[in-house]
Amino acid sequence: MPESNEFLEGVKEELKQIVQPFQRDLNQKQKKADFIQLCIRCAGRDDFLRLDELLRSKPAEEICQDEVLASCEPVFEALGAYAHEQVERYRMDLIDDLTRQCEEAGLSIEMDFPRFAVLKGIDGEIDFSSRTTKINKKMLKSIDPRRILTAVLRMKKQLYDKPYDPLQFIDSLCKVYLEILEKEDLPVGRPVPMQTFYLAYVISLQSKAFFQNMDKGKFRGYSQDQFSVDLWRYFQSDTGGASDGYDLQLTPGRTKALWLLDPEGELRQITAISFHETRD
Repeated sequence: MPESNEFLEGVKEELKQIVQPFQRDLNQKQKKADFIQLCIRCAGRDDFLRLDELLRSKPAEEICQDEVLASCEPVFEALGAYAHEQVERYRMDLIDDLTRQCEEAGLSIEMDFPRFAVLKGIDGEIDFSSRTTKINKKMLKSIDPRRILTAVLRMKKQLYDKPYDPLQFIDSLCKVYLEILEKEDLPVGRPVPMQTFYLAYVISLQSKAFFQNMDKGKFRGYSQDQFSVDLWRYFQSDTGGASDGYDLQLTPGRTKALWLLDPEGELRQITAISFHETRD
């Protein structure tokens, strides 16, 4: 019996070695056939967005180089040219429609396709291949201009339409900064890491009820996007420094940094924050 088992194991391994190249070749042929069938379905639906992506991919190139499937090459070229033309036309229509709808909603839009910006702190990117639009960090499963505008308006409401007092805002930043210095026994003017400060500031916004019962329903969120926009609005105001005579200073860098809008409205990595006594 042991000899029989050894014989059978040997036969099994030998057959595996024989069939593996055949199976790999069969799998590759099946993948190419499935790819061609997918192109047929997309052509039937006039899904030029998907076709444009497929016909510029490596599998399409491999099929055209396959001697058995070489006749696909002229068909792929013609279909690819059609799809690309339709995509370009769709892109121009999308840009025009989105620009027009934003203007009708009273919003100016800066378009550098596939990226766009509406107000400071609201940035988007349109991905044709996945048919999604990313607005800040939120993903919209659509490239429909109407739905993009709806998402932009929702983001504007979150970031811009709440009550905002630049003096109250800068005073609250200064208060948290001075509390950190006092706790760490540091002199005024010492930079505080931005990530450390951001956490302390979010904690300062919480109500007494939250600290008595730290239920997530009582937590007051304050996103990095909101922090960035609030800083930008402060820079645009004529408020000056904090009420008690301190001026804000942000330090650019990469260590423990946050992406925030600077006084010129550009997103930069800010690594530290500090306040300094106003010089007469």
